[in-house]
Amino acid sequence: MKFNLKILPEKGSSWRTFAVFAIACVMGIGFFLMREAEVVSYLSDNPQACVNCHVMTPVYNSWMHSSHREWVSCNGCHVPQDNIFNSYYFKAKDGLYHSAVFTARAEPDVISMREASEEVVQNNCIRCHIQQVTEVKYDGWLDNHKENRTERACWSCHQEVPHGRIHGLSTVKYNIAPLPTDQDEMVVPEWLAKEMEAQ
Repeated sequence: MKFNLKILPEKGSSWRTFAVFAIACVMGIGFFLMREAEVVSYLSDNPQACVNCHVMTPVYNSWMHSSHREWVSCNGCHVPQDNIFNSYYFKAKDGLYHSAVFTARAEPDVISMREASEEVVQNNCIRCHIQQVTEVKYDGWLDNHKENRTERACWSCHQEVPHGRIHGLSTVKYNIAPLPTDQDEMVVPEWLAKEMEAQ
């Protein structure tokens, strides 16, 4: 009751109806925005959640055509895998940053990782490819083998893994596929579907 009195004006006050209406409007707009942003999808491990924002479509499509698609989702590389609490904390922190940048339309042409994300991706590269990183038989005939595999970022050599060589928002013209979250939309153009039926 005391909590209720602090938020709402006293009963009989002319402001009480307005306050209830204003709170209901704010909550309604909040729930509407959460629904439109598909907030619940970000709790999943589904890579299609990453393309709820159209800016990520080229990145998603390049991942779809990579060998990593068969083994790891977006979260497998871009979210810490040490424990579930750290994973969701990092996801929430990164997600809030991304939503603020994309809502303000302040995204750069070429999206690059921030320092915390670079550390996470590097750790996940090593986690999956530990055998290649620690293989001692290469030390005898590859110069600086150990240093190259532990002191440099993996993508300093493997730049095209898994997102290909064409980066940036200007590559949208190379990504003619519809957003993967549009499940009802036919991916095959109508004219091509007719040609396929004819054969």
